[in-house]
This record gives sequence, structure tokens and C-alpha cells, in this order.
Amino acid sequence: MIHYKKLTKGDDEYFIDLIGLFEDVFEMQNFKMPEQEYLRKLLSKENFLVFVALLENKVIGGLTAYTLDQYYSTKPLVYIFDLAVKREFQRQGIGKNLISTINPYCKEAGVEEVFVQADLVDDYALDFYRSTGGIPEDVVHFTYPLN
Repeated sequence: MIHYKKLTKGDDEYFIDLIGLFEDVFEMQNFKMPEQEYLRKLLSKENFLVFVALLENKVIGGLTAYTLDQYYSTKPLVYIFDLAVKREFQRQGIGKNLISTINPYCKEAGVEEVFVQADLVDDYALDFYRSTGGIPEDVVHFTYPLN
């Protein structure tokens, strides 16, 4: 049975396993895992959220998100930064269940809106987020590489 869990301080190993899963699923070349102490501090921050899907105590999926304070409203926004499921468990509803886990959590916490971005060329991601009730917006994302 798959169990969904919000990670908290002390769940470092699950978090490291999730980052390894992201590295694999996103095919990240030349990725170097940050120091465990850094990850421990990140996991303990209130504005950083991590939810995982566990099967037999092993991470098979998860998402990370950031809480953003607004100045247009007193209610914060939550930005889902990454969401992935191990390849052998994809298309089994785990990603949808992760969305169905974070959204009520955020609603209970008084969050105004949860949002996520997906590349226009990634048809699977676009279809996935539509299937979870996400409402697409036409935007262009700009980056300013600093290194």
C-alpha cells in the first residue's frame, strides 16, 4: 500500500532519496548532491514543503514546493517546483495523489493558490496537470543565468 507523507525535520534520508529520484527521472547530467547538512537545513524551513509517496518505506515519488508571501494578499501562494514518480510506477495515479495531498494541506494552511509550471513541449506534463484540475495560463518564463 502506498503511503503519502509530508517530510519534516529528521526525514533527511527520504529527502535525499527523492532528490536521487528527481536526478534519475529528469535525466540530470553531472548532478552533484548538495551536502547533507545543507539539505537538512532546507528541509527544516517552514516555507519549503516536501511530500513523498512511499511503498514499503521506499520513496517512489514526490514533490517539492515553496511557500511565497504576497503583497497583493495576506494569503501566501505555493509554487510546486518539482514533481516526479519513478518510471516503473508512472501512470498509476501516484502523481495525482501527490497533488491531492498538497492541495488540501495548503488549503488548510490558508494558501490562496497552488501553482506549477510545465514546458510547452512536454505534452505529458501538460496533460497531467490538466487532468488534476490545473488551469493553464499562457505565460513565458524568462531566466537570468548568473553563473
